[in-house]
Amino acid sequence: MKTALFVLLMSLYASAALAVDEKKLVDMTYPFNEATQHWPTAHGFKLEKHTEGMTGGHWYAAYDYSSAEHVGTHMDAPFHFAQGKWKVDQVPLSKTIGPGIVVDVSGKAKASRDYRLQVTDLQTWEKRYGRIAPGTIVLMYTGWGKFWKDRQQYFGSDKAGDTDNLRFPGYSKEAAEFLVKERKIAAAGIDTASIDYGASRDFIVHQVFGGANVPIFENVANLDKLPAKGAMIYAAPMKIEGGTGAPLRIFAILP
Repeated sequence: MKTALFVLLMSLYASAALAVDEKKLVDMTYPFNEATQHWPTAHGFKLEKHTEGMTGGHWYAAYDYSSAEHVGTHMDAPFHFAQGKWKVDQVPLSKTIGPGIVVDVSGKAKASRDYRLQVTDLQTWEKRYGRIAPGTIVLMYTGWGKFWKDRQQYFGSDKAGDTDNLRFPGYSKEAAEFLVKERKIAAAGIDTASIDYGASRDFIVHQVFGGANVPIFENVANLDKLPAKGAMIYAAPMKIEGGTGAPLRIFAILP
């Protein structure tokens, strides 16, 4: 009797331990639909209703979708800008799950659409919250999420194919090198369309992170709902074999 009671109590304890407090969950992924923001030269997301209705006495629905890899909230695999580095299916899950920090530069980004995260921003963050630990997922908060539904504001241009007039914040080469070499982070993310600032022509930040096999998360939502430190980040990309990038479902569990 005591054994049965013990087993029951342990089962209840395990169930309680596995339960997730929904108040601590933050969805950091934008919905995928035909309005989802995408790179000016990429194909957008499209969902087509293939079958929907009563069939053989029961309900049946099945849709088709198509999309470029780098659409909406997504992961850039290191291979995207670094030959010989990991493709989507080769990125270890250990690089997409880990403690997250948020570096808030929204004030500086508001003052300059071309702002790039500086090493001094990271050092200022560390003075307040402590040294960035190896395996951390670093997220740059620019406040750009407020422009998500306004393509002109989000990109700096709403013309199809226009990559010459893009204006939004990103990381600097120096900050990327610091995070890779000095802090050995797991992944880097941002709430804009690219980890490189909009006017970039060489995409040097992609090159730095890619060359170090550091995956990149772009168009990340709701960074304003995360604390500067303490959240656990879970980023699950679609496992596209040989892909250069993939749609991403990313969320956080708050401390």
